[in-house]
Amino acid sequence: MFNIGVLCSGALGLSTLRHIVKNYNVQFVLTDKKSDAIIEFSKENCIPVFAGNPRNGKGLTFIKPIEVDIIASINYLFLIQEDIIKHPKKLAFNIHGSLLPKYRGRTPHVWAIINGEKEAGITAHIIDANCDTGDIIHQLTVKIESENTGADILKKYAELYIPLVDKVLLAIENDDLKTIPQDNSKATYFGKRTPDDGEINWNWSKENIRNWVRAQAYPYPGAFTFFDNEKVIIDKVSTNENNDFVAENGEIVQTDPKIIIKVKDGLIILENIRSKNNTFGVGKRLTNEDRK
Repeated sequence: MFNIGVLCSGALGLSTLRHIVKNYNVQFVLTDKKSDAIIEFSKENCIPVFAGNPRNGKGLTFIKPIEVDIIASINYLFLIQEDIIKHPKKLAFNIHGSLLPKYRGRTPHVWAIINGEKEAGITAHIIDANCDTGDIIHQLTVKIESENTGADILKKYAELYIPLVDKVLLAIENDDLKTIPQDNSKATYFGKRTPDDGEINWNWSKENIRNWVRAQAYPYPGAFTFFDNEKVIIDKVSTNENNDFVAENGEIVQTDPKIIIKVKDGLIILENIRSKNNTFGVGKRLTNEDRK
């Protein structure tokens, strides 16, 4: 049975770690300081755990005395440096939330929805010194339905992580691991997102706005705009092709029974919002001007 080091964060990391512990000898865990459940689980199971940024030799210093055959990175928060990559006897692999080489980088499932993709997926790949560029071991695809949110896609991923990890570990165990190089000519890269990146541009098309909103909907921080200098978070919208209204982009053209906003190619209907009981009025605009 292999000795494994697991690098993981968040709920996806915890569920996969629980599974690996049942089937393999987990010798150490690296996680971030906010993943309290992973830290607690590791301590309960007497697994040495390092919580924090592993860079500048901190992670290596922790794991150096601990021999492992494999390092598995599952939803890990940090970019893994070469000193840790070279530590296992056999290999280090990662599960990335996109169909590589597309959507290298952070929160790829959110970016995929924003860009109107019809499918996403997860990729098991060898970890190398660069970001999400290592040879592909295996991929699993999921469909992005028209109303799927970022959280919906993450739920779909959660059902696939453990089967994919099992597939990789079984291939290594059977000495049957096959990999293919990534086609760098098809690579795309998208960076880290923060809550402040959710600002809606009312000059976009209605479909672009709809994708923007659903990608970041609750429980994510949410897409947002401002009304009377107050932030309004929008979790769900629908669209209407009616373009008869003479109004500026971002202008409210109806408030009852729902708030309807004019955009360049039709109307956006606000289905679900988070606001401080604003009194919306026809003729007023949703905007980011003069915001606090």
